[in-house]
Amino acid sequence: MRKRISLLAASGLVALGLATTPAHAADPVFTLSGPAEVGLRPHPGPSGDAQKTTVEFRVGNTTGTVFDKRSTFTIDLSAFKGIADVTLDKDRSGDCTQTATAVTCVRDGLYPSERRVAILELRAAKDSKLGASADLTMTGKTEGATFKPATTKVKVGGPDLVLEKAALKEKMNPGDTQGLPIVFANAGTEAVDGVALRIDTTHGMDLVEKYDNCSVDKASEWMTGTVCVLDGEFEPGAVYEVSGALTLKAAAHAFHDGIVYSVNAAGKEPAARQQLGKNTTGTGKKLAVTERTPAKAALRPGAGAGTDLAPGNNRHEFDFEVKNTADLAADALSLKGKAGDTVKADLGFRNKGPAWVSYARLGSGVARTDIVIPEGAKVTKAPAGCEGVEADGTSRKQNAGAPRYLCWTDYDLGEREKVSYPFELKIEKVVADAKGSVTVDGWGPGGIEVQGWDPDKANNKAAFVINAKDTGPTPGPTSSTGSPSPKPSSSTSPSPSASVTTAAAVTGTGPKANGNLASTGSSVGPVAFGAAVLVAAGGLLFVAVRRRDTGRA
Repeated sequence: MRKRISLLAASGLVALGLATTPAHAADPVFTLSGPAEVGLRPHPGPSGDAQKTTVEFRVGNTTGTVFDKRSTFTIDLSAFKGIADVTLDKDRSGDCTQTATAVTCVRDGLYPSERRVAILELRAAKDSKLGASADLTMTGKTEGATFKPATTKVKVGGPDLVLEKAALKEKMNPGDTQGLPIVFANAGTEAVDGVALRIDTTHGMDLVEKYDNCSVDKASEWMTGTVCVLDGEFEPGAVYEVSGALTLKAAAHAFHDGIVYSVNAAGKEPAARQQLGKNTTGTGKKLAVTERTPAKAALRPGAGAGTDLAPGNNRHEFDFEVKNTADLAADALSLKGKAGDTVKADLGFRNKGPAWVSYARLGSGVARTDIVIPEGAKVTKAPAGCEGVEADGTSRKQNAGAPRYLCWTDYDLGEREKVSYPFELKIEKVVADAKGSVTVDGWGPGGIEVQGWDPDKANNKAAFVINAKDTGPTPGPTSSTGSPSPKPSSSTSPSPSASVTTAAAVTGTGPKANGNLASTGSSVGPVAFGAAVLVAAGGLLFVAVRRRDTGRA
């Protein structure tokens, strides 16, 4: 009987051991990527030389860890004889070699990101025929992992939309309007079935008209996109113009504003960008397009009427300089407390308008706030984006406990925004009527400058007082006696991270909407807004619908 129990117990332990043995983790799967489709300009091209199209292949590792085994990638070229001449870009393709039938690349490890594997340059072969196509496929091989292959369809010929640059005027006043003429051609070899026109406008520039075949989406906090789908067959060699009105209007808060406008083959961009059939206005009006007569068909010189398939000729951008001002006003603050109290202080300023201001193109905050701490108080917690300095403005090692702080805004400042920097201070000793200050100035690339767009410098400085004399009870932030000091936070770089709110109404007298900017001598010129601008720390990003770039991945 004991033997049976022992055997059963042993069997149970074996079963338990089997149940608790960890399963082997599945091999990781890495994804290879490249453009879905590219078109080649037929040989030999207008200059007599075949034009090249660039194709980039990449590999993505989304596992979050480094894969440290060697991987081999192969791009099959065997199907391209008589269709395209393929050349490896050795300068940008790392450990890659090319033969007549393949490109082979080796990577010793894959980091958790997306990395380039190879860049190829393709040209239509001398005897290639219009419409000929072949697949360009990259595969990968390694021990302990698998790769999802990437395939790019390569075709000789295709459509090529070319957008004329509109003749717009740069100088405007708030409330001014001007028309946006849209003229484009198909300089390719194939017709386009439907065109998507996209117009992106910044916060101070509005598109007046509404059409049932146009939809609007908020591309970002400071950017609005309008997409209009134009039906029809757009033939090679023909020139078209939008016949309905498209009017741009400078808002009361306009200042340095811009637009990006483009034409793309309908359906080539993600549906989320085109908003096809969604959010229409129900006005009964539809934006139409007509073909130009042969006498007017040519695009204006310099409009980008070349015959290449690069996307740069179907998109344009333009900057406006609207005559306006923005009044920055520092907020005063008075606090009371006893020795040992920890008090909270929201220090900052507000933009009383009427203009909004953006320095996204420059990658710089719009304004800097200089905060002097009253005597007897010590900062125990400073907000991110505020740098502690010595009383004379020189740098110091520790951010907490500084006598003075410099705080930077974000790259965009709304026309009625309140910028607040939350501090925590400990009252180490009571000093009657201890005075500090809050000063705001326009922040330029070279440092604090006198900004011509701020017409009232008198309100740029306000008092920050602790235990003011004979003022009576002062409502303000709550204090707690004997509360522990929060852990100090350190900030050594002017990264824009103030908390910002929009004020529904601002007391006081603001500037007039049509202040004369030309006579101010402002050192910061118009901000050029563009889709190529990408600021790593944040800021405005122009979202412009692009036709599939047949020349790049």
